Amino acid sequence: MSGVVLSIDAMGGDRAPASVLGGLAKALRERPDLRFILHGDEARLAPLLKKGAPLAASVELRPAPDVVAMDAKPSQVLRRGRSTSMWKALEAVRDGEASAAVSAGNTGALMAMALFCLRAAPGVKRPAIGALWPSRNASGYSLALDMGADVRADAEDLVLYALMGAEYARVRFQAPRPRVGLLNVGVEETKGLPEIKEAGAELRRLSEDPSLAFEYVGFVEANDIFSGEVDVVVTDGFTGNTALKSAEGAAKFVGESLKSAFAHTWLSRLGAFFAYPSLRRFKKRIDPRQANGGVFLGLNGLVIKSHGGADATAYAAAVALAADLAREDVGSRIAAGVRKASSPPAAVGAPPAGLIIPPRREEGGSS
Repeated sequence: MSGVVLSIDAMGGDRAPASVLGGLAKALRERPDLRFILHGDEARLAPLLKKGAPLAASVELRPAPDVVAMDAKPSQVLRRGRSTSMWKALEAVRDGEASAAVSAGNTGALMAMALFCLRAAPGVKRPAIGALWPSRNASGYSLALDMGADVRADAEDLVLYALMGAEYARVRFQAPRPRVGLLNVGVEETKGLPEIKEAGAELRRLSEDPSLAFEYVGFVEANDIFSGEVDVVVTDGFTGNTALKSAEGAAKFVGESLKSAFAHTWLSRLGAFFAYPSLRRFKKRIDPRQANGGVFLGLNGLVIKSHGGADATAYAAAVALAADLAREDVGSRIAAGVRKASSPPAAVGAPPAGLIIPPRREEGGSS
């Protein structure tokens, strides 16, 4: 296969395999150099591929008899999941046949399988899921992580998330010096849990190293994800996933409320007619499908998690993201950044080399 090769879990997701194939076809129309290794139920996939000749010519179909259920526990799929379409998709990346894997399947199972199959990159204890959020940045987006790979995160994890996120932002946003912030309950240095304060101190120190090329802006609040004042927002997986679902719900609520308001009277419907071009741009701007695709950062291989309920448009966005990051070799660049930060150059009065300053016990709790 020539061009960028992506390994696809064709059976993962609420609408699979129809939404998966629809997304691949849409992505291929915009990026004709893409090639796909498709893993799944051959009896279901082969007839669907015959209906779309252009897509079929760019696909290698590989049978995978089993599927990871959306409610399956990670421990269960690890024991007996090697015949699933999800595992086979990851296996192709591990074996160097594809540059990235894409799946809309069970998030917990995908992370567990990815860790087992691809392993964490050197220096990474816990991988993170990075997701794009609409913002006022020049790129139109900011990056937030972790979005749910692990509900826990200590100071070392948060620092690694920041370093990985900064490298991602350099590629995705073409930002030579990404602005990184730690999500907190306030911007004051006295606020926050001990691990957040420790991570903030270490990021401030690391940001003084010009070779790492990122700017630490300090603590930020949730509204800063959209403000355009920061490129990368770092938090633990519990907080990040909760914030993400809240934002998706708010976007849906706003969209439905506007639709209802403009349909209320004949006068409002007339106003909607004249405002239609602007409303269409607004709808696209807040449409979560346009930014679909969470990136598993910190693995020895590139994995993109599509939303489980993704339709063809959303799945195509995840595929396009995978192709972009594969072309830029983001995985290797992130690993190099983590290695560089793990042994920063010594400076007079600097603490010992290593990612984290030994924690200090502070008087009192967080405010």
